[in-house]
Amino acid sequence: MKAHVANFINAVVLILMGLWGYFETNAPTAFILVGFGVVLLLLNGGVKKENKIIAHVAVVLTLLVLVVMLTRLLPKAFDAGGMKIVRAIVPSITGLIAMVAFIKSFIDARKARTAE
Repeated sequence: MKAHVANFINAVVLILMGLWGYFETNAPTAFILVGFGVVLLLLNGGVKKENKIIAHVAVVLTLLVLVVMLTRLLPKAFDAGGMKIVRAIVPSITGLIAMVAFIKSFIDARKARTAE
């Protein structure tokens, strides 16, 4: 999967899960995921054009969200049970997929540069 496609899917999932979380719980902190999703969506054009700086910013934001999802939100979701588990697992999976796609694209870009 290309990095910009994985980033787009991850951004949309973050937005949707954040909105779902807000409408289910009325917790304004759910908008944090929405905010990160919107920023990643705005960065997607630069990721698609393989802009190095924008891609690295997207990676850092994706990694930040992923770490928070895996260390804070996912354990709390398992304690709470129900649909909170889905709202924590789905963005964690898309975040992992996006990170793998980013790393693969960085490796491919480096190989292309050294081959020249």
